[in-house]
Amino acid sequence: MLSASVRFSIRFRGIAISLACALLGYGIFSLSHVPYDAFPEFAPPEVSIQTEAPGLSPEQVEVLVTQPIENAINGVAGIETLRSRSIQGLSVITVVFSSGSDIYRDRQAVTERLSTVASELPTGVQPPLMTPLTSSTTWVMEVGLTSDKQSLMTLRTIADWTVKPRVLAVSGVAGVEVNGGEVRQLQFQFDSQRLVQYGVSVEEVIAAARRASGVRGAGFVDTPNQRIVLQTEGQSVTAAQLARTILVHHNGANVTLGDVARVADAPAPPIGAASIRGKPGVILIVDSAYGSNTLEVTHGIDKALADLGPSLAAQGISIHPEVFRAADFIDLALHNVRDSLLIGAVLVVVVLFLFLFNFRTAAISCTAIPLSLLAAVIALDKMGLSLNTMTLGGLSIAIGEVVDDAVIDVENIYRRLRENRAAPNRRSTFQVVLDASIEVRSAVVYATFAVILVFLPVLNMSGLAGRIFGPLGVAYIWAILASLVVALTVTPALCMLLLGVRDLPPQEPPAVHWMKSGYHELLIRIERVPRLLMAAVALFVALGIATLFLLSESFLPELREGNVTVHMTAVPGTSLQESMRLGGRITEALLKIPSVQSVAQRAGRAELGTDTLGTHESEIDVNLKARNGQQVRVAQAGIQEVISQLPGPILASNSFLTERINETLSGYRTPVVVNVFGNDLDQLDQEAGEIVRVLNSVRGAAQSQVQSPPGMPQILVRLRKDEVARWGFDPLEVLDVIRTAYGSETVGQIYEGNRVYDVAVVLAPSSRPRVTEIGALPLRSPDGNYVGLRQLADISKSSGRYVILHQGARRVQTITCNVQGRAVDSFVAEAQKRISQLSFPSDTYAEFSGTAAAQAQSRRDLLVNSLLAGLGIVLLLSVVMGNYRNLLLVLANLPFALVGGVLAALLTGGNLSLGSLVGFVTLFGITLRNSIMLISHYEHLVEVDGLAWGLDTALRGASERLAPILMTALVTGLGLLPLAIGSGDPGREIEGPMATVILGGLVTSTLLNLLILPTLALRYGRFETRQES
Repeated sequence: MLSASVRFSIRFRGIAISLACALLGYGIFSLSHVPYDAFPEFAPPEVSIQTEAPGLSPEQVEVLVTQPIENAINGVAGIETLRSRSIQGLSVITVVFSSGSDIYRDRQAVTERLSTVASELPTGVQPPLMTPLTSSTTWVMEVGLTSDKQSLMTLRTIADWTVKPRVLAVSGVAGVEVNGGEVRQLQFQFDSQRLVQYGVSVEEVIAAARRASGVRGAGFVDTPNQRIVLQTEGQSVTAAQLARTILVHHNGANVTLGDVARVADAPAPPIGAASIRGKPGVILIVDSAYGSNTLEVTHGIDKALADLGPSLAAQGISIHPEVFRAADFIDLALHNVRDSLLIGAVLVVVVLFLFLFNFRTAAISCTAIPLSLLAAVIALDKMGLSLNTMTLGGLSIAIGEVVDDAVIDVENIYRRLRENRAAPNRRSTFQVVLDASIEVRSAVVYATFAVILVFLPVLNMSGLAGRIFGPLGVAYIWAILASLVVALTVTPALCMLLLGVRDLPPQEPPAVHWMKSGYHELLIRIERVPRLLMAAVALFVALGIATLFLLSESFLPELREGNVTVHMTAVPGTSLQESMRLGGRITEALLKIPSVQSVAQRAGRAELGTDTLGTHESEIDVNLKARNGQQVRVAQAGIQEVISQLPGPILASNSFLTERINETLSGYRTPVVVNVFGNDLDQLDQEAGEIVRVLNSVRGAAQSQVQSPPGMPQILVRLRKDEVARWGFDPLEVLDVIRTAYGSETVGQIYEGNRVYDVAVVLAPSSRPRVTEIGALPLRSPDGNYVGLRQLADISKSSGRYVILHQGARRVQTITCNVQGRAVDSFVAEAQKRISQLSFPSDTYAEFSGTAAAQAQSRRDLLVNSLLAGLGIVLLLSVVMGNYRNLLLVLANLPFALVGGVLAALLTGGNLSLGSLVGFVTLFGITLRNSIMLISHYEHLVEVDGLAWGLDTALRGASERLAPILMTALVTGLGLLPLAIGSGDPGREIEGPMATVILGGLVTSTLLNLLILPTLALRYGRFETRQES
């Protein structure tokens, strides 16, 4: 089949070249519309469910809302993790499905379960809602709004009704959360003393307010030839109109709502606040839809904001689009990787020309680069994968391999054509090109499949590691498969067209001739001291393997992203005003750092937002001016230094993408997470405190904290049932009055154009802050008497918790911890050992999660799959080599390659990340390929050309393979050199260590291939003619 493909391509070279041109054109077209992103979709299929339960405490939300929904969902097939957070008035459940499941089918299954449980929830609880399907990074942009002229209420109104709808209309936007500002309400702020004075109850105020703001449809009238719609307008829409609403009629006089309550526009009870550069404002967080193109979405948002800009500026409102922009990192990262790819390609072209020293041969070899890479891009696009740092990294790693197939073919054809021109009996050019191509093609095919087998462990990694590195492996494999097809078709056709009809210089290229002369002498000298050489090699390998134990390990390297998030956690119960004051102090300090562009704070949460932060928690988004890795590193260190010196709340910082990756692994944004499972919340608090103490005693622990600490200040109102019954009250009636007074009761909506505002009844603000007046809240009994709340209930101060956590439908207390100054895996190993010595009750146990667990799982996956792939490679090579001696010769290069990679990792920081391990896998594939090509050439010289196996044949085979092996090593190494040199820059953080390992291994494996392997083959190889065999 290979012979037929090559024969067809040479004979019909016009067709082959035309198809290549068509592929080139379609590949360029694909580049224009393929999606771009920083990373592949690394999050597993995930569904988030939010249920509003107004007025319910965290304990009530847990029992009445969260548990029924968890029980209903728990039976859905494919669930991997079930997490929930129950806070005051809100239940948030996150369902994580196993990788590879259909997210749309998962959402449908969850929807079916929710429809059955919605009717079982308590009265007043809203139906459960699934949040929109978003991408792995979730946020695409944060936009800030500030104004010196407009109030925070006006600013929030414009954000809700002008900016948000316009941004939601952008294709690829999944949702917009609005943080901060003041949500406008039309409020009836009743005075409790006036209620007593006029003899009315809170229930009567609610009923009157509901009547005044109500809207009713009136139907229609049919005439013989028309249907006329009846539209009624009786709703009160202004504060003055509502205030004149008659409440009751007493003693011949009307009592209006304005008599007992102040009716005014006022802010709804806040659950969040925001500031930009220390100035109060509104922040809109824009979520990107699943599968959307981040760059296109950002461009669409920018256009929408530009359209709104003049109108907002006329109102004195400033837009701050720089608060957070995911596209900035994507642009920079892709630019860096593209630069590495292009620089590597240029270096490859230079090397090819120096070795071949012929423009035509170099041009033929170089055609493999665009054809193979564009073919891989087409394949990635058809598979629904984006062009990101990982897929581009796979193409960068493959650049040496894709040109190698063509180089081997061109070099061999060129050499055979020169020999044929010098021979007395010349064969036809067609036959020479055909034979020369087929001569090396079999070995190249086997070598290519060996490389694919080597990469199978990368494709088979599970979890987050598989989702990040899998696309790299896919891109690499598509590229080398495409290069194989190019070498079978386009390369022979171009050789026939450009080399077959021209005179060729009889001598070799100068660089090759010079190297061969010295190489021949060096091999003879090495052959004279084989034992000394073998001992030196064995010692070198042993020292290299010993060095392996000096390296530390990590899951992923630190990402040099220009978006940093500072987390601030104050004492539970801290008010929004105090959180904003503390955040303002931090903002002021951060803005003094020269490389900081903007700082924005978000305290608390947004309505129906994805986060469930309390008023004591803030996230401070820092956008850096830095563009390269060193600048980002200095800026991040400056941020860490600033927050470490600030007293008060707990502060921790990390880059945005690092946090998203950590959150995908464990649900939290730190690398170390300890979950303590049990039934008793107080017992869990006690055990969590012990674990925090142990973690803090381990070297490297930083910002250890309990995620659901007790201590949230509460006022407990416990009804005395006998007193309630004696006064004729219904218990629920009393609770409704308390909720209305301190939580507000929404009684309707008013309409202004297309804007809708809630109408609410609430206790006057002047009475709410005074804790002592809670007991004085008057309630009117059925017989008309007024009773203070303290006569019906015991009122006392207590403490509770802001949030109750579940995992796997079980109560859990979670401890998070950052690690500084040491490897995460060694920290976790020490922490696990110490925590295992703690004594827990029988129903309580602790589990670790986070990057350390993911790292261990990825390492196991890589090891097991590598062993299986190794077995497949041995079976493949046994078919190719024909005997076990030659098979062992091919495998002998692997330890030498390992040593080179280990030494390179040691010299560049001594850390082995998951990217480095994938680099070793790639290195083994390249090393196997070169060894196969040399041993296969020896077999060809003996079996086909009929040479006797001995020193002369060994020297000739090594000399003839010198140029191809050196070219392969150099084009691969130089193709990766830009990645390795810029490994600390954005976009190169993961591929940089990978490239470093490959470069180090290439140096040592190439030395062994050229210097040691010929000697080993001469003494231990088995090469026989077909007659002998």
